[in-house]
Amino acid sequence: MDALIEVQLASGYGEEPTAEQVRHWAGAALAALRDQDACLTVRTVDETEMTALNTRFRDRCGSTNVLSFPVEALPGVPEEAHPLGDIVICPPVVEREATTQGKTLEDHFAHLVVHGVLHLHGHDHKSDAEAAVMEQLETEVLATLGVKDPYQPV
Repeated sequence: MDALIEVQLASGYGEEPTAEQVRHWAGAALAALRDQDACLTVRTVDETEMTALNTRFRDRCGSTNVLSFPVEALPGVPEEAHPLGDIVICPPVVEREATTQGKTLEDHFAHLVVHGVLHLHGHDHKSDAEAAVMEQLETEVLATLGVKDPYQPV
């Protein structure tokens, strides 16, 4: 079975990737994690929706670039059929960050999709040690996509 990556381009924003690009980036992360059978959703949203999600689920004001919502294991559902969860990305925030950070919009989107997939797999960056592991994985996956190390200064 191949990964099932549903893409919902719902932001209404002109500068967002295609569904094919999103699937390619998420697929690269899943391949690196050896999870070819994963099921997940990636959704782009406007700043109003992202602000509401950030407030409700993280108790933080304002919009953010990406949120990940892992799905808890469902009783009675075989491991291979278990959905990973959802990734939500806000294109207007991504575009502002790409400009500020001197990155291409496409590269920054790719990074955030990969970042979200790693979160769905349980990776985090709450401690320096966790961040180092996650950043290394991101950098390795992005290199397979031809994207420069996002943690190196431009």
